[in-house]
Amino acid sequence: MGRAVVQITLIGLLFALASTLPNKDDWDIYSFHINSTVTSRYATTVITSRVANRMDESKEIEFHVRLPKNAFISKFRMFIDGQVYDGVVKAKEQAQQQYTEAVSRGESAGLVSSVGRTLEEFKTSVTVAAHKKVTFELTYEELMKRTHGKYELQIHARPMQPVRDFKVDVHIHEEAGISFIDVKGGLSTKALANAITKTHADKQAWVYFYPTVDQQKMCDSCGDQGMNGDLVIVYDVNRDNGLGHIKKSDGYFVHHFAPSDLPRIPKNVVFVIDQSGSMHGRKIEQTRTALVHILNDLAEDDHFGLITFDDRISYWKRELVQANSKNLESAKNFARNIQDRGSTDINKAVLQGARMLNAHNREGSASILILLTDGDPTSGVTNLEKIQSNVRQAIAGKFPLYCLGFGFDVNFNFLEKMSLQNNGVARRIYEDSDADLQLKGFYEEVATPLLTDVTMIYVGGTNLTQTNFSHYYNGSEIVVAGEITDNNIETFTPQVVGISVRINPQDLSRVWAYLTVKQLLDKELQLSGPEKEKVKKEAMALSLKYSFVTPLTSMVVTKPPGENTDVLHKPKEGETSQRWPSPGGQPNLAHLTPASGYRVRVVPFGEQIKPIQQHSPVQLRRRSLTVQRCSVNERKGVCNRLSQIDVSQTEAGCKMQAETT
Repeated sequence: MGRAVVQITLIGLLFALASTLPNKDDWDIYSFHINSTVTSRYATTVITSRVANRMDESKEIEFHVRLPKNAFISKFRMFIDGQVYDGVVKAKEQAQQQYTEAVSRGESAGLVSSVGRTLEEFKTSVTVAAHKKVTFELTYEELMKRTHGKYELQIHARPMQPVRDFKVDVHIHEEAGISFIDVKGGLSTKALANAITKTHADKQAWVYFYPTVDQQKMCDSCGDQGMNGDLVIVYDVNRDNGLGHIKKSDGYFVHHFAPSDLPRIPKNVVFVIDQSGSMHGRKIEQTRTALVHILNDLAEDDHFGLITFDDRISYWKRELVQANSKNLESAKNFARNIQDRGSTDINKAVLQGARMLNAHNREGSASILILLTDGDPTSGVTNLEKIQSNVRQAIAGKFPLYCLGFGFDVNFNFLEKMSLQNNGVARRIYEDSDADLQLKGFYEEVATPLLTDVTMIYVGGTNLTQTNFSHYYNGSEIVVAGEITDNNIETFTPQVVGISVRINPQDLSRVWAYLTVKQLLDKELQLSGPEKEKVKKEAMALSLKYSFVTPLTSMVVTKPPGENTDVLHKPKEGETSQRWPSPGGQPNLAHLTPASGYRVRVVPFGEQIKPIQQHSPVQLRRRSLTVQRCSVNERKGVCNRLSQIDVSQTEAGCKMQAETT
């Protein structure tokens, strides 16, 4: 019996790829379909590849699929000679034991694939008898992430040969209504334009991509080996009131909160830039270019600071200053002259950045600390846990820390944990010709804060995912999922915002489970000892219950007796293939890694929610905001009580005035 460990890829985007052995005369992919359904921003993608062995002897047929880092594979099956072989998600320890037993029987090991910039690869194979066929079917799920005011569904197709029956079908259903939809990517070219059909009707949209065999050779990167490129379906939903949308089904709810009609909050931002010797060459050049572009984007009411560091600290100015034209020009000259030198004192540099922000406590503004580095600390304090402790104490929850790791020499786990501990995220910047654009793109995600200290409160809700957010940025989205206590719609009252929408049923429990597992994995990364094990067990239990292949689980692929055994796993960011030790010197499988972190700050799973009065306001600091709250009568599908709430700033804090309409 064979096995496969699924490898899935952690940024907002869907990719798919299927391929077989490179000698196309041995086999024929006669059908290749990608079907993706998006409902309320939750995407389920099914890849089906049908392959025939045209040879007079048995051949091994391989199946590859590349997935976005944030996706979880939930199903894999093969159809051979009328038999169905379903993959089973198991804890990694169980999968390893089954693998070791197979090796002891003389069966060869599974194939383990590497991780690309945004992809992880699932790979398995099966022996197909002469003139027989096999069907591979893989399903994966992902909650779409909104960035820059849009969602992107990206599908990468490279079947390694032209396919007679090649289809991509995408169906999007959004109860809020779809405001726009577009198709981009390397396969959206003039030569392939008539192969793409796009239809948009209010709440639904369809995209079909049915290229002919000849068209599959016509894109820029296509050729005799067929399709090689991607489709990117870009869309957003209507946000008429800017207050968000709540969907309820079978005792669960999902709340999407993305107000767009709020004024921007002026920001205080400090850039902490590594200029150690390892930044030599193109990295330092691209950093200089990106910094100049970022400085050009600062608004005049923003305040900013700029620090560079090696084993010493260099200040453009020791305090934050206003982003007026004179200061910006001076800062750009400073950025253009950054030179690589020396070793790396991350501890001192980040503490100085935090000091500058703490000393600049400007009322009515949002503070942000951004670190860019390409290596480990080699000067000053070098103990990673000590650095993380120092930074956590210096920031004290007052503002987020975003860590950008340049290249693969950096200790990304260290940066990721430090970011999560301080309400931020970490992002890897890949050493490539577009590194400066990667840096600028990340900055644009956090360039426009609209809210700070956001709290989402749900009376009558339990088992909530993250409900506290330090910042909400324009173009992004806050997503909270949970269970409705006793499935009692009448007592469930979302505060801050609530709307009544008559909706079609959807299994929201999977969205809740997806968010909960992701946030538990983040939390597990930050803990140690018994608490770490407790959170790890909770994440594994949910992964197994919902058949999600996560860093804690593996999928064992069921194959006909005597087939090779494959066990592939979801690697962490930047992991290369590693090996499990196996008996008898036989080939072995990838090492099962600990959970990779995800870029969401969390509250403890199952934490007791403090009782909230029915009309308690959410405190939105330094900001005046008018929101609507609606008590929902789900049976009638209408709002039977609408309150207008004005949350305004006073010397004592925030006060609420409610006026029933």
